[in-house]
Amino acid sequence: MKRYAKYIPMAVAGLFFSLATAAQSGTVVTGRFHVSGNCEMCKERIEHAALQLPSAIHANWDVKSNQLLVEFDSARVSQAAIQQKIAEAGHDNELFKASEEIYKSLPACCHYHRSGKGDAVHTLHRIAGVIVEETVKGKIQPVAGATVKSLHSGESFITDSTGVFRFQSTLPAPVVISYIAFSPDTVTITNTNLLTVTLKNTAAVDLKAITITSKRRPAYLSVNSAYNTLTLGAAELSKAACCNLSESFETSPSVDVSYSDAVTGIRQIQLLGLSGIYTQLLTENVPELKGLPGSYGLTFIPGPWIESIQVTKGIGSVANGYESIAGQINIEEKKPDNPDRLLVNTYANSMGRLEANINLTQRLNDRWSTALLTHTDAVAWNHDRNRDGFVDMPGGRQFNIINRWKYMNNSGWIGQFAVKALSDKRYAGQRGSHHGSDNGSGDHYLVDMNTEQLTFTGKLGYVFPQHKYKSMGLILSGNVYNNQSAYGINTYAGKQKNVYANFIYQSIIATTAHKYRTGLSFSNENYREVYIADHSEHTGDTDQPGGHNHTVPGASGETSIFARNEITPGAFFEYTYTAPFHLSVIAGVRADHHNYFGWITTPRLNLKYDFSESTNVRISAGSGYRIANILAENAAVFVSSREFKIMNATHDYGYGLDPEKAWTAGINFLHSFKLYQRPGIVSIDAYRTSFISQTVVDYDANPQAVYFYNLDGKSHSNNVQVELNYELLKKLDVRVAYKWLDVKTYYWGEFLEKPLISKHRAFINLEYKAGDQWKFDYTTQWYGPKRIPFTASNPAGLRLDDYSPAYIQVSAQATRKLNDKWEIYMGGENLTGYRQKDPILDAANPFSRYFDGSLVWGPITGRMVYAGARFIL
Repeated sequence: MKRYAKYIPMAVAGLFFSLATAAQSGTVVTGRFHVSGNCEMCKERIEHAALQLPSAIHANWDVKSNQLLVEFDSARVSQAAIQQKIAEAGHDNELFKASEEIYKSLPACCHYHRSGKGDAVHTLHRIAGVIVEETVKGKIQPVAGATVKSLHSGESFITDSTGVFRFQSTLPAPVVISYIAFSPDTVTITNTNLLTVTLKNTAAVDLKAITITSKRRPAYLSVNSAYNTLTLGAAELSKAACCNLSESFETSPSVDVSYSDAVTGIRQIQLLGLSGIYTQLLTENVPELKGLPGSYGLTFIPGPWIESIQVTKGIGSVANGYESIAGQINIEEKKPDNPDRLLVNTYANSMGRLEANINLTQRLNDRWSTALLTHTDAVAWNHDRNRDGFVDMPGGRQFNIINRWKYMNNSGWIGQFAVKALSDKRYAGQRGSHHGSDNGSGDHYLVDMNTEQLTFTGKLGYVFPQHKYKSMGLILSGNVYNNQSAYGINTYAGKQKNVYANFIYQSIIATTAHKYRTGLSFSNENYREVYIADHSEHTGDTDQPGGHNHTVPGASGETSIFARNEITPGAFFEYTYTAPFHLSVIAGVRADHHNYFGWITTPRLNLKYDFSESTNVRISAGSGYRIANILAENAAVFVSSREFKIMNATHDYGYGLDPEKAWTAGINFLHSFKLYQRPGIVSIDAYRTSFISQTVVDYDANPQAVYFYNLDGKSHSNNVQVELNYELLKKLDVRVAYKWLDVKTYYWGEFLEKPLISKHRAFINLEYKAGDQWKFDYTTQWYGPKRIPFTASNPAGLRLDDYSPAYIQVSAQATRKLNDKWEIYMGGENLTGYRQKDPILDAANPFSRYFDGSLVWGPITGRMVYAGARFIL
């Protein structure tokens, strides 16, 4: 990838050039036909309408003869299509007659004489309609982003935020209506009455409306987009407890979830074989979890707040920033205009964890709506099932609240803003220690983590009423984050202040087949981290062999302070081409200027080609860029006696390490099918990420230290995943997947597998619905062996094998719907009870130099069962 990286920008530029000049290729012909009109205003309107099609090259209309001379590429556009465009502008011609409404809207001087004759003339009619979805609860809500494709012209029209579509056509007008996860259907429109299209999740048919009936899957892959995006909807998220964001991927084979260490209970995710830090996390397209909250923030978004999650594999849109390397995860939270006025969710598990969530929404009038989302959790008692002296899960509590407001009028204005506040306190460590005890005295090892966060986000958007394809929006966000933690005799404090702004304008180039969006962004991030480590009781030579220069921050009680202020203005441009048939292209580039590292350029390209309505392929390539936060992103090392060592620092900004940059390229094949009249989808992914520069985190050099240094050599991640979704029996859905990972990095000249990653993983999920009242979900995951970092220099009894054993995890849940308002659920995780043996090295001596709770490769909590209830009004 490194070899060809320099050619990617040229390829993107070449693509723009080839698309822009495509109209000049093929066979150029000249057409002449009659177009009715009166004056110079008519001339300007007619010629402009004729040239709206990209393959029309020249147009000249003569006022006296009413003859239009037009040159066009006959291989790409027909004369009839040009004549239809002219009629849509209000001018009759030999083939199409403008609608009466459009004709009357012309200026008085343009009201030409209409003879009413001509059997060959087809009258264009203005067709309008609305697409709505009837949920499983019988509620009706508009569908934005559905596609209405005219089989006359081949053009596609997208519904707006209220579900409305409009276009002109002759009657009868056959159209294909499609929407993600619903089977496309063909409808023939025979009149100009307002059309209502209802997408239903049941087999019921409403004879008063045109109905597309399909079973919508809880998790579905993108069909129309050029991005390879997996959407986890509310139904998918309810298949497991999903207490917070980190637990929302249990039933998805694309995202791996594991514990970061054996003490704190913090979970981490992996996408395409790379740590979650290489995945851009967005909350409604706002980077709220960027920086220090990135590792902890997965537990800061409660599951009942989540409306849906979009997981994009590979590089994402340039509109959201330059940080995406492995992909993007965007979380959509419950909106103020959500039809559920009240949601109460309660939860309790056998580990002593208790949770409660209350969501309130209220429509104040026809323009304003508001929502209040609240969450609290606590741990009532502690467990030590493996009897190593440390509690299996941390105690503590969390208070979390959001107040959201939304404004929408009929003039195109939409506004949203939200205020979020979080207070999270966790304590863990040895049994017998307690919150508030002195970490620096006594024999007990205590972990105490206190986090507070305050966030404001605001969005203002305007959709031009007469041109629904044109809009502009402004996103503003501010965030203050504070983490004060103690790990045994070591302490860490991290503070971050963020200000973010993003202005986006989108429109079309001539036709809706050529869309673009462009904008300006600004980000200011201020970081201050203080780390105090006391290794005086277990000092020794922990230098890397070979005499490399190094620093030892925080040794023997020394205070280390890392501070930086990032100011990054930027601009982006993204072009989308949607051919009438087969091809879709999204090509974008952004340029940002960092106040220390200078210019950052990130080009990205996504292609989708449809072999048929059921089979398509996606290809993507592009770059990503990020600055590592080595302490917060490797907090698991705090739960050990390892020393933090930064090697070969090249400057004095931040940690002294270079930014990370990588190229990611991939291909996705998607095929929908029916077998025995039951639907299925096969998806095959193959992705490769190659790092140009990377912050290497080295656990292998010495078991008593962790080294951070700039990459000197190669580093890559290869990912192949095959997934099958199929309705095996009536009401029994099965999801089967296999994933292969090849993740390697140069560590001091050795090209090694990245530790604690399974090279092979298999997955199966079963979902069965028994009528409308019972739903059963069952998931089994098999993890292959994982490489364990070097521990051979430890004393006997404190050494680990080179590889972990393979293991299986099983989870299940049963949900019972009592009535339209109440449902209860119960389930279990890790039902096999499999646990990693001795997840903490030298647990009996937590202040020794060999103590290490960071080498976690498997489950640490054993079997866990839970139960809960939901009330929806």
